[in-house]
Amino acid sequence: MKLSIAAFTGTGSGLLNRLEAGLREAGHEILDASVLRREGTEPCPSLHDWTKQAFSGDALLFVGACGIAVRAVAPFVRDKFCDPAVVSVDELGRFAVPLLSGHVGGANALAKEVAELTGGVAVISTATDLHQAFAVDLWAVSQGLSIGERELAKRVSAAVLAGETVGFQSDFPVAGKLPQGLLCMQSGPIGIHLTLNGRTRLFGHTLHLFPRLVTVGVGCRKDVPPERFEQAVLGVLEAQQISLSAVRRIATIDRKAQEPCILAFCEKYCLPLETASAQTLMQTEGQFTGSAFVERMVGVDNVCERAAVACGGGKLLFCKAASDGVTVAAAMPPVSLTF
Repeated sequence: MKLSIAAFTGTGSGLLNRLEAGLREAGHEILDASVLRREGTEPCPSLHDWTKQAFSGDALLFVGACGIAVRAVAPFVRDKFCDPAVVSVDELGRFAVPLLSGHVGGANALAKEVAELTGGVAVISTATDLHQAFAVDLWAVSQGLSIGERELAKRVSAAVLAGETVGFQSDFPVAGKLPQGLLCMQSGPIGIHLTLNGRTRLFGHTLHLFPRLVTVGVGCRKDVPPERFEQAVLGVLEAQQISLSAVRRIATIDRKAQEPCILAFCEKYCLPLETASAQTLMQTEGQFTGSAFVERMVGVDNVCERAAVACGGGKLLFCKAASDGVTVAAAMPPVSLTF
């Protein structure tokens, strides 16, 4: 987790140093650790500016009063599925309080880590944690799953808390015993479908969860308009019944690393771009759709299929599909899930 830490007093700065060392040792990346108070003529960043910058990371940890943290983050709060984790711990380390994004952002887990480091108590107030009930958002995060209908995720958790039966169906094997409140079924008032296809409607209210493991390999002619590229990629994924929420990365040959249409697509949908050399692509094992023309042009007989496998691993989900100067393929490694 990439996190920033702020303290406001001399006592708090001592705890900040301890937390920084302990969290680094636990494997977290500390982006910034600042004492936001003025001493003499030394400059000090404002709390607003510090918070604005820190909000782009995974988590913010405030050493001080909860009220300070609440006022600091208030202007930047969007929703629980986008906001970073926010935790406040008092300067004596007695109570670590997750304030924002407890499940999806990991604030509850971070508060527990902080409490272990300080010898204090993590103050967890989310209902599913208090009742030790299944929380679909927390499970999704632990399994690397994307949540389709965000508001419906709250409804699923509420149904479990109310003692209602929530259906569960998965297109992939899931090890372990189903949590209390979930039942394997293919119909019912409300349920969860773990799939690549976000258009299924097994239940009256279907919450889709997607294994975010798909690598989409792409190739294109030079200077394809971004709109055409986007339409081609999304059209192929829809035809193959693969939700964009299941896509982990875009992949292509290194000579296309600066192609404007590919970069625009990745930026719009917040997807990383990974590239591989022609030599690496040619050495990738598998059965691919070869083209002598493509090989003459870029040094490898197929870009999209080979890039999908080379950069993402696994096997092809579908072979090359071509549309308006754009080629698209996708690959995915085996899905490993457990309760």
